[in-house]
Amino acid sequence: MSDSQALELGINIDHVATLRNARGTAYPDPLKAARLAEEAGADLITLHLREDRRHIKDVDLFVLRPLIKTRMNLECAVTPEMIEIACKVRPHDVCLVPEKREEVTTEGGLDVLGYFNAVKVATTQLKNVGIRVSLFIDPEERQIQAAKDVGATVVELHTGRYADLSGSEQVTELERIRKAAQFGKSIGLRVNAGHGLHEGNVAPIAGITELSELNIGHAIVAEALFKGWQQAIADMKSLMAQGRAK
Repeated sequence: MSDSQALELGINIDHVATLRNARGTAYPDPLKAARLAEEAGADLITLHLREDRRHIKDVDLFVLRPLIKTRMNLECAVTPEMIEIACKVRPHDVCLVPEKREEVTTEGGLDVLGYFNAVKVATTQLKNVGIRVSLFIDPEERQIQAAKDVGATVVELHTGRYADLSGSEQVTELERIRKAAQFGKSIGLRVNAGHGLHEGNVAPIAGITELSELNIGHAIVAEALFKGWQQAIADMKSLMAQGRAK
């Protein structure tokens, strides 16, 4: 398999921080999780600084940034506060996501068309300090084109709907994601994907050759309870490779 065909795995460490925060302790340590993830084959470390700080804290960003050996992918909302923090931390990548305080997890893609000017301003600000910008969007051509138009060079396709469906409906959604990935690639974007992916559904997504990266967190933290953190990561990498090889 050539480098151009390799599918990268981003390990989201948010829910390691969720466990830490549940008891107000210093453990489990997100930094240790990031280091072990890299040792197990993670290609990047993803983390989401939410406005309510429910898992990752500001201090985590500044501690982790110089110690991550792969890449830091920071997810954050399109707000002046978050963009200012991102510019101070200077991760390798920033993925702009929608955010609602009452949601359990991100429920849909960023409406780039609806918030075009705000997203463009944020994208420009991040790019000006050397950060690569990704937009977390639904697999729709109009949103992908809007991402290109605001100056983003990467999109991450929301796979949550695919993960929630089954049978023929899931097959239909998979095809929608495939077509969106093909369109994004055709207009010069790097196309990633993520949300709701786990060992039972990742292979068909991995088989979409236009995708460069998958970001997975909750499912790997859950599997780690039973077989260990590094084994869960290694198993996910193996399943992704099998899906890509088909």
